[in-house]
Amino acid sequence: MTLQHSNLPVLQSSGSGWLEISISIHPVAHDALSAFLFDLGCEGLVTQDLPQPALKGYLPIPSDPEKIREPIEAFVRRLASIFPEVGSPELSLQPVPQQDWNLIWRRFFRALPVTPRLTVLPPWEPVPTRASGHVIQIDPGPAFGTGQHATTQMCLQAMEALPKPAFWTLLDVGTGSGILAIYGAKLGCRRILALDTDPEALRWAERNIALNKVSDTVRLSSLGLRDIEERFTIVVANLILHAILELLPLFSRVIEPRGHLVLSGILGEQVEAVKDQLTLHAFENIGVKVKGEWACTTAQKRK
Repeated sequence: MTLQHSNLPVLQSSGSGWLEISISIHPVAHDALSAFLFDLGCEGLVTQDLPQPALKGYLPIPSDPEKIREPIEAFVRRLASIFPEVGSPELSLQPVPQQDWNLIWRRFFRALPVTPRLTVLPPWEPVPTRASGHVIQIDPGPAFGTGQHATTQMCLQAMEALPKPAFWTLLDVGTGSGILAIYGAKLGCRRILALDTDPEALRWAERNIALNKVSDTVRLSSLGLRDIEERFTIVVANLILHAILELLPLFSRVIEPRGHLVLSGILGEQVEAVKDQLTLHAFENIGVKVKGEWACTTAQKRK
């Protein structure tokens, strides 16, 4: 079913700051709600996993903020009719003082130890004195993948834990910020291809790849998976369920025999559907890790 985002009010900034739109809602509806909030005029979004799943959007504060409450509530009711998991989401509107948008973002990104061997931090944070192992700097920008989200963390952990030959290769499908490709380089991968169809994501990925000094190892491309003819030791894709199921028949073709596939961006209740398709498309040794609402699967391609 397609959700229409029409008949939204015209917003005019009063110049006095930002309006924070906070909606406590099940993650299954985050993608549709994100698109709606961007159409509404939000210039940035933040997802929250704890203490409960929520989505926060920020837009220049209108002269009458309450005028946007009704269309948001109407859209959320339509989401609830499509996704039974949504229940009765809570909506709050709160003004945020005028300040540089980058300062708002910085409230949400701090140094994060993802594993004992990996710390992810934004470039404005100093490297922790006790950080051991690898350090990745990520400028969040508009691209997904700061290391803060459970799906990104589980992909990074899976990449680290998978067995690898002395020479291995990596394909990152939907690279976003480039964080997974960057960690592949940090782990010693010598040939990495990172794909994304969003030009803005590719620009930010290029920036982060240069920031981490792995430009010689990671190659960015706007090609679709259907256009890739190479084979890789590991393929990682942190997407959404619909995209994963659509691409699953193609993953087997680009993975070497006995190579591995890492998938995330799926909810815990969606795992069985993914496992069924993995088995159907020549994968075995399927592993599942769950963090909060989210899940990550690893699988090995049969010979």
